Amino acid sequence: MELVKDLPEVFEEFAEQRKNSFLAVKEAKDKGIPIVGSYCTYFPKELPMAMGAATVSLCSMSDETIEVAERDLPKNLCPLIKASYGFAKTDKCPYFYFSDLIVGEMTCDGKKKMYEMMGQFKDVYVMEMPQSQDERGQKFWRESILLLKEKLEEKFGVTITEENIREAVHTENEVRKALQGLYHVMKHDPAPIMGYDLFKVLYGSTFKLDRSILPEEIKAMTEKIEADYGAGKHIDKRPRILITGCPMGGATEKVIQAIEDNGGVVVGYENCSGAKAIERLVEEDTEDIYGAIGERYLGIGCSVMSPNKNRFELLDSMIDEYKIDGVVEMVLQACHTYSVESKQIHRFVTEKKEIPYIYIETDYSRTDVGQLNTRLAAFIEML
Repeated sequence: MELVKDLPEVFEEFAEQRKNSFLAVKEAKDKGIPIVGSYCTYFPKELPMAMGAATVSLCSMSDETIEVAERDLPKNLCPLIKASYGFAKTDKCPYFYFSDLIVGEMTCDGKKKMYEMMGQFKDVYVMEMPQSQDERGQKFWRESILLLKEKLEEKFGVTITEENIREAVHTENEVRKALQGLYHVMKHDPAPIMGYDLFKVLYGSTFKLDRSILPEEIKAMTEKIEADYGAGKHIDKRPRILITGCPMGGATEKVIQAIEDNGGVVVGYENCSGAKAIERLVEEDTEDIYGAIGERYLGIGCSVMSPNKNRFELLDSMIDEYKIDGVVEMVLQACHTYSVESKQIHRFVTEKKEIPYIYIETDYSRTDVGQLNTRLAAFIEML
């Protein structure tokens, strides 16, 4: 396979992918391709993919529209929820504007009530979710997936066959495998690239409409990184940081920058922008493909689940495999599930894994950048 062009250029292309895909989503719309938008990692994208739809991640990680959102929503609400609603209400998100259907999910109370309000001006379908990952929860979630299938068939006048579903599952599994291969280069010590560059690709890949071409792009990039590393090209030895907590992207990239501007390197992202989204595959060789899809997605270790053992298992393995020196937990203000669970994470990291931990609470503004730099510089210096 031909290796990709210079890596810095490729990283920037992925960093700009959200903007670059604005035109692509309009072109898809003009061609009559259905557009289905979503906000959450629990969204089983294989279902709309199976009917030939393009799936898009919607704008939700900037303070640009929060002031507008606060005319309808409480000020002391999670910024991710306010931003999601604000971009929708102002039509400042092209992905939302061109979406034929928005698929939400009942993860937290704030989101599910916000979706009710959003449904007043857009076609919104909300998937009901269980609150545990046990057998009963799995059965409930499988039924929710089948109800989504029925909604898609009714909305778009199509029939989604099991063969279509299996093809979509295979396509998206190949994307996950390719991203895993890229992600796992950070097991090298010293790290081959900066964590912010890795994040640009992980986050930017969620805005790629054509999922079928993404694996080859990612594999070529991984080969280039490994070849450079074999030739002795890597960053200097730095304290190795894992980020856990709330979804990252947009405004919260300031946390990554503060870590790496002050001497650390982020080698792992346990949150929804990283390992949670790609580490699990859908079992393809199974009779019950809907059950397999359900098992894969419900297995994501989000703090809305109780108990949330899968998050601790993923953290446990990542801390060991990536040789982590310290854990940074980033929690958005008013995100109650992650905030409450942080006490358990703190205890797990410092007592069981015996490495340092720091809790960072932030929002989408830039007002705390100085404080972030001060606190994270001290944390990294301690390491």
